[in-house]
Amino acid sequence: MEDPYWFSFALIIIFSIFLKLFIKNKKSATTIKKNLPPSPPSLPFIGHLHLFKQPIQRSLQTLSQNYGNILLLRCGSRTVLLVSSPSGAEDCFTTNDVVFANRPRSLANDHFTYNYSVVSVAPYGDLWRNLRRILTLEILSSSRINAFSSVRQEEVKLLRKKLMQSCGKATRKIDLKSKFVELSFNAMTMMIAGKRYFGEDVEDEEEAKRIRGVIRELVDLCAATNMGDFLPFLQWMDLLRVEKKMVGLMKKMDRFLQELVDENRGAGREAEVKKLMIHNLLKLRETEPEFYTDEIIKGIIMVLLVAGIDTSSTTLEWAMSLLLNHPTAMERVRAEIDANVGQGHLLDEQDLPKLHYLQNVISETLRLYPPVPLLVPREASEDCVVGNYDVPQGAMLLVNAWAIHRDPKVWVNPTKFMPERFEGWSGEGYSLIPFGAGRRGCPGVALANRVIGLALGTLIQSFEWERIGEEEVDMTEYLGLTMLKAKPLEAMCKVREPMPQHSPVDAII
Repeated sequence: MEDPYWFSFALIIIFSIFLKLFIKNKKSATTIKKNLPPSPPSLPFIGHLHLFKQPIQRSLQTLSQNYGNILLLRCGSRTVLLVSSPSGAEDCFTTNDVVFANRPRSLANDHFTYNYSVVSVAPYGDLWRNLRRILTLEILSSSRINAFSSVRQEEVKLLRKKLMQSCGKATRKIDLKSKFVELSFNAMTMMIAGKRYFGEDVEDEEEAKRIRGVIRELVDLCAATNMGDFLPFLQWMDLLRVEKKMVGLMKKMDRFLQELVDENRGAGREAEVKKLMIHNLLKLRETEPEFYTDEIIKGIIMVLLVAGIDTSSTTLEWAMSLLLNHPTAMERVRAEIDANVGQGHLLDEQDLPKLHYLQNVISETLRLYPPVPLLVPREASEDCVVGNYDVPQGAMLLVNAWAIHRDPKVWVNPTKFMPERFEGWSGEGYSLIPFGAGRRGCPGVALANRVIGLALGTLIQSFEWERIGEEEVDMTEYLGLTMLKAKPLEAMCKVREPMPQHSPVDAII
């Protein structure tokens, strides 16, 4: 009686194996018929991961130049769609914007996003729409940004004052990187919670440095290529202790964010006067307490801090580096400020629309050194077509903004610093996408432009700047979540005579 049983069992196993092979072959046959994007030669098991070399935006640009602007890569267990052309980006962010509205799961997102409840990684749906609405209408609308104009002006004035004290009547070497980080950090925390973490009126500067270090380390871990995201079995062992680091770091970050929420809970009438970002969120909780949980509020604050600080500080550092290497452009910016603002008062945000060449310098900086050279990845929720190629469901989308911004088919002399190229530029199309595009585009563009324009214009209006030596500023990049300068910027600074003394917001401040 046992022999027929085992014989039947063996037949079932064999049938299952052949059925699995049949289905696999059928899927392969279907795949062969599809018009998939080209793909470079790959290695067994790891696929194309060995081609991801630092700086990654450059290595991926080389791949695109050799094989095409739309590529399908196999990275371990993941399929990656690499797009390096304006037309390909347009297909992704217009025709297929909903298809690519989701983010892929990753170890960093698992630990740093309050269970995917922050706007930058929340799945496309009601939660994401609510979070996006809060940011665009309640936090980063034109009226809200205008309301904090005096805060940003005050922080720039404090930086100016500190530089004046450092220079005196002499020419001094200034560490501009640290100054830009402190300015961006203070501007964001003052708008969010009315607290300054660097400079004057700081109760505990060591605590400020610790918090800045936590955010820096969090950003670096988010940017690091975690092989476990592509080779899942590596996560089982956590050999490099990456997950352990993430858990510990998020505990520190959460403690800091929770303290901000607790300090401002029940701020009462004072909140009405200050109208800080965190007070606005806590006020919204009164009408929708089930939605505005501590985790939702902390997630919004974390996104503002992480995205706002690095974007502004790194762009300021690149812009000043470019101007130091191109003193004629620096002089043209100064002449424009003198002609449109004058020396009678200090530049303010209301003057920025008149300073067209300054805006061109910022645009050219963002073109050459976009804050996020590889836009934050997205994931295809279904099969779609990009550039006449079939893209499978589940493919991770990587758009190489750095390569698009330096494409000789799109830009004349693409590696040359030429702010004048933006004179009369309409801004249409997808040839310049430093802040992303489509549904997942960055909602804080207007705020970042104001901080960058105000700070850069004020420093050029108030001081004379020169390189430390005859050699040009080193423009080597270091890739993080945002593209940092490998060598922090230092420059020689001298107070300009006559120094502007007043600004229209002085009475407010």
